[in-house]
Amino acid sequence: MNARINFTAALLGLSVLLVISLAWVISVGEVNIPRDDILGVLTGRIPSSDTRSMIILSIRLPRALAAASAGAVLAGSGVIFQGVLLNPLAEPYTLGVATGAALGASLAITLRLPLVSVFAFLGGISALWLVWILGRGSRDKASPTRLILAGVIVGSILGAGITLIKALAGDQVGIIVLWLLGSFSLSNWQDVWWGSASALAVLALGLFWARDLDIMSSGADAASLGVDERKAAGFLLLGSSLATAVVVSLCGIIGFVGLVVPHLVRILSGPSHARLVPLSILGGALLLLLADATARSLGELPVGVITALIGGPIFCFLLWRER
Repeated sequence: MNARINFTAALLGLSVLLVISLAWVISVGEVNIPRDDILGVLTGRIPSSDTRSMIILSIRLPRALAAASAGAVLAGSGVIFQGVLLNPLAEPYTLGVATGAALGASLAITLRLPLVSVFAFLGGISALWLVWILGRGSRDKASPTRLILAGVIVGSILGAGITLIKALAGDQVGIIVLWLLGSFSLSNWQDVWWGSASALAVLALGLFWARDLDIMSSGADAASLGVDERKAAGFLLLGSSLATAVVVSLCGIIGFVGLVVPHLVRILSGPSHARLVPLSILGGALLLLLADATARSLGELPVGVITALIGGPIFCFLLWRER
């Protein structure tokens, strides 16, 4: 009962913090907008032709929601990856999704092709397919160790390709570097819908397979406990990787969210994935929302820089704590 009360309190607390942070983020900027005006815009009391409405509805709100949904996907996928691959250092980019997306986007930017996000998504999915092919064993079963090794190998090869493209990109190299570090400065409502759908998909995956994740992450014999490990792992890794590919294609590569947030939330909620997944999704949304607000206030720094500065020290502390 105590764990359930703690989970409810944590869920409510993170939800309230997320709403408060969202209200604060869309109120601050070069033009400060009072809370009453924000409510007026959201309720329609202030007409859409008003400057305040255009700032909130066209710029700040979609950007904030896109950042929150991306953080939710990365953190929720981090929980799934760590549970399935039995590796506390696993994150949404472990299987080469981010590197493949980066290669696709870099190629599109260098060749001045339209729809960079589409090329990024195709690159991420292609990398995932290649890792899955290499990670399968002799019995057509992908073991966690083989998948991680395949992800490292494919990521290294694709990373070399990105370096080559940057060397040949000429005046486009600056755009490639900024994309690789992640940004929400060009986010729109279409990005919000895609990000939100991906976050809901990760939440549904985590909750539906929560018992299977608990068994697989414990290292027990899954088959003896009635769990089809191959089927569960396939659905979980494929679904979370697809969601990650969507996010990376929309905003670029943002590290540490999927690595740090699950560890922090695990301290709060324990190892049960029925609690860990929703709390991590809320925590990831909150972290990336505030990180993007910080990046915006510092002159549109890449948000990946902010998450690295925040996540790196936190992860070092967690490693020291678990010695």
